[in-house]
Formats: sequence, structure tokens, C-alpha cells
Amino acid sequence: MFENIGIVLKNNPTTKDISVVNSIIDILSKNTKNLFTEEGSNLSSSHIVEHKDDVFKNSIDLLIVCGGDGTLLAAARKFVNEDFPILGINLGTLGFLAEINVDDFELAIKDIFNGDYAIEERSLVEAHFSNNEVFGLNEILIHSGSYAQLMRYRLLIDNKTVYEQRSDGLIIATPTGSSAYALSAGGSIIHPELDLWNIIPMMSQSLSSRPLIVSNNKSLEIQLIQGPLENAMVCVDGQKDIPIQYDDSITIRKKDSVLKIIHPINNDFYSACREKLGWSLDITAKKP
Repeated sequence: MFENIGIVLKNNPTTKDISVVNSIIDILSKNTKNLFTEEGSNLSSSHIVEHKDDVFKNSIDLLIVCGGDGTLLAAARKFVNEDFPILGINLGTLGFLAEINVDDFELAIKDIFNGDYAIEERSLVEAHFSNNEVFGLNEILIHSGSYAQLMRYRLLIDNKTVYEQRSDGLIIATPTGSSAYALSAGGSIIHPELDLWNIIPMMSQSLSSRPLIVSNNKSLEIQLIQGPLENAMVCVDGQKDIPIQYDDSITIRKKDSVLKIIHPINNDFYSACREKLGWSLDITAKKP
């Protein structure tokens, strides 16, 4: 059983968000010994202790992230080298990563405390270019830096040329990211247990251009040839753009570390797809 639980709340929470998380803290306080949060959080419950970052991450064996997928992505980047698993509580909209709805939290945490849980290891993607080294849980996006203008680039896998083409950009998505931005760009949904990458050209000039799925044990290189501006841009998990010159190249590899996601054993990837993507009708609903 987890005895030292950390709680992270999304940035700029509403009064309702804080109230909801305080009710979660009240539930947790009945089942666990120690509750911690980061120094400067908006949580003021008497059941929880604030710690500075280093003390916080060394004090917990389970991290509960309250927010949307963006909040969980930020926590993933911050705590990726830690050994504790992360449980996402959805205060946002879609919530593929923050998969537990607030109304289901009490039952979900009861299952976890009873040992009825699974821990998934999610792979991460890292990019090396110029003097930068960045990593993401969802995707690496390389784009032209200018809205609706094409860039020219060459893709190599294990030093073998795959293609050279012109498009708005290129997405390299992990299985976790395949249900996020990559899905909107026409990529396939990939089960998170698979060691694959989804490579998706964005708005390609080639009519035959299609997403390509390859092993994430491969080394990818994207050579930037030409674009509308002086620099292209690299964006990780939808965060800020990092400029890269058009005569430079980007190397993409699987990161050595993984992110541990915990969920009740009866929550699985397919149920998340059914709920979040509306894959099936409610056949139990009464007809009018």
C-alpha cells in the first residue's frame, strides 16, 4: 500500500478546482499516513504538508496529478527520473492521461490501495539538435515556423533515406501521443504497450504521403533543407517553440528512462478510447 502520497494541482486553478482537490485530500487522509504537496501550491488543507521540490520528490511513493493532460505532461517532464508512479485525475476536458474522473476517484483509489492496479511504463522520445536536448511523452513536432507555409526536409532512419518532401512539418509521436495531436493530424492510434513511433507529415504537398509506423529502437534524422523563414521550429508536447536553422539536422531517439502511469486494473486503454473518443453507442440506454 502507498503510504506517502504527493499531490500536484494544475496551474491557475479555479475556486471549484481547489474545492474538488480538497475533497480528494479528505478522502485520501482516511486511507493513507502522509500527504504532501509542493511549496507554494494553492492547497491549504490541514491534512497536507508542503515541501520544497527536492524534499517533495524524495518523500513520496505515489504522485497524484490533478488537472488535464497538460498538467500530467508537465509533471512527467519534471519527475521523469523518479521511481514513483503517477495517477492522473481529470479536471480538464478529454483526459487520456489524466484518465480518472473526479466522480470515480474514491472507488479508484480504493482499488489501488487494495492492490487492484496496474502500472504501465510509457516510452519517451528525445531530440538532439544544435546545443539542445529535449524530450517528450507525446511527440516531437518540427514545423516551418510560418502558418500555412511549407518546409523542405529529408527523413532518414538508421542512416537510410526514407523520403524528401515538402510539408507544413513532421510529427514523431509516441504511442502515448498517438491519441493526442498526432491523431488530429491523421495518425494511427497505437496501443501504449507497443515500442513504436508514428511519423506523420503535416499537410504534405505529396498526395501519396501517409503516416509511417516504425520501431522506436531506430535512430531518426531529419535534415532541414529549406523553408519560408530563417529558422524552423521544434516543439515538444505542445510547449514553446525552439528555433533551429534550416541547414541543421535533428536526431530522434527513444529516451532511456520511462514514465510510470498507474490506474485501477479495470481501467484499460480500450475503455479510455470508448469513453474519450465515443467509439461505441450506449446499447443499454432505453429507447425513447
